[in-house]
Amino acid sequence: MKATGIVRRIDELGRVVIPKEIRRTQRIRQGDALEIFTDSGGEVVFKKYSPLVELGQISGVYADVLSKNLRRPVLVCDRDTIVAATGPNKGELKGRPVSDAMQKLLAMRTPYTAPDDPERRMRALERSDRQILCAAPIVAHGDVEGGVLLLGTAKDPAPDEHTAASIAIAAAFLAKWMEE
Repeated sequence: MKATGIVRRIDELGRVVIPKEIRRTQRIRQGDALEIFTDSGGEVVFKKYSPLVELGQISGVYADVLSKNLRRPVLVCDRDTIVAATGPNKGELKGRPVSDAMQKLLAMRTPYTAPDDPERRMRALERSDRQILCAAPIVAHGDVEGGVLLLGTAKDPAPDEHTAASIAIAAAFLAKWMEE
């Protein structure tokens, strides 16, 4: 663990303010859930809670099956990071932050299908040549929890309706699984 040198007091209601700089660097926004861990040495650790990470293998298995059927890499992300990845370099993708543009797209709550012009396509990750061919938000309990993303390159054609529907079904399945 890294010391920040920041000290905060607990108020009369038991609240502690997380400094703005830490919220910014850790991408903690108002309304985000934080999981609290303690150890026998008295340490208390706050960690961003991601229900998609809590799903464990199910999101990875679904992404793998979808990827094999669509013959393209598939990613599952929460609102900030990639939680499951398929295809080449999948180990390097898991845990990487999604692009700001992707966060905004998912927040709009509507599926995305890439245009025919590769120059106008969205990137899933900052500093990556991989493009998003399709994306569908995972909306559980009325909140956007993440998304299912179909990756491609500039050489790949825009996806057809069947492919876009498959991505939307995957997102709906994961949302339903989270709600159960």
